[in-house]
Amino acid sequence: MTTKKPRRTAERILEVTLDLFNRFGEPNVSTTLISAELGISPGNLYYHYPAKDELINALFDRYEKALNELLLAAEDVRNVEDAWLFFHMLFELIWGYRFLYRDLNDLLSKNRRLETHFQFVLKHKSRAVESLLTGLARGSAMRLDKLDAAATATAMVVVLTYWLSYEYVREPRKALEPEHAAATLARGAGHVLSLVSPYLEPAARDHLQKLSNAYRQQ
Repeated sequence: MTTKKPRRTAERILEVTLDLFNRFGEPNVSTTLISAELGISPGNLYYHYPAKDELINALFDRYEKALNELLLAAEDVRNVEDAWLFFHMLFELIWGYRFLYRDLNDLLSKNRRLETHFQFVLKHKSRAVESLLTGLARGSAMRLDKLDAAATATAMVVVLTYWLSYEYVREPRKALEPEHAAATLARGAGHVLSLVSPYLEPAARDHLQKLSNAYRQQ
């Protein structure tokens, strides 16, 4: 019988830090709390990540890599069901790193590297959403001219970026708790796609409504 090798300390640190950041918000989590949660000394934590910003940057790098891989799937979207799945998966990824979005403005004001890289995130999201809209048009699911497509894509990216902040303001004690994840993500995906609804062909619009209703009933 083979035994699993213990996870490297640096990896465990990131996993625990992500969990704490997501649960309590990055401003409310100190390196002392992270060390205590891990059961290691602050010196051991400092050895791997000499500053809190390095923990944030390492987690952001993970998120950005996963995001860029997911955004490639936008090129294959041709119908409403594909679009729903894409946005739901995108919101699931955002949920997994929700501390970034919950405390986004604060993080950007304190971390120059994050400020710079998040601009790339917005550009990549915009490009992917525009590609998705083009795919829906090619699949005869919608009619949308270039001018409306650019404005709609921007609006969709705004919702993607600030949906969790909106949910948090709406219900600070519930919205970002794990047991409310499914409802929060479904509302987000539904609202993003509602921006496309006026341009959808009747059959595609009806299908989108059915998808939205099915998730509301879960």
